[in-house]
Amino acid sequence: MTTDADPQRAFDFWTGTWDVHLPDGRQVGTNRIEPLYDGAALREEWEGAGGVRGTSLNAYDPARDVWHQTWVDSTGSLLLLEGGLEDGRMVLSGVAPTDAADRLDRQRITWTPNADGTVRQHWEVSTDEGATWTTAFDGEYRRRSS
Repeated sequence: MTTDADPQRAFDFWTGTWDVHLPDGRQVGTNRIEPLYDGAALREEWEGAGGVRGTSLNAYDPARDVWHQTWVDSTGSLLLLEGGLEDGRMVLSGVAPTDAADRLDRQRITWTPNADGTVRQHWEVSTDEGATWTTAFDGEYRRRSS
């Protein structure tokens, strides 16, 4: 599990093969997160129930003491996030372009490991420089049994 002594392992709680569910219990996709290069990085492979597929690469940057995620998906979305462990939760944030040519929305995703082995992913968006936040996605990762 995670220790303060080894920040490169702080996101290990997310590794595994998962079914992802909304708060109402509906399954919205599957996700596989696997370590790369002896744990130096994590690769995510997402497949949504609606057909969207995506991949992220995640790595700890010891020179800057931050975690970095690069996300790309089948809709052409690109998301660059950075952050780190806060009170046992991985919190990564960044900005992303919107339909409005002159606006970038703030993005914040928090992964929380739960005592029962599930992981909550809470994705929030701010259109006002972080003054207020709206939930874009709230999912529970449940480990696949096989």
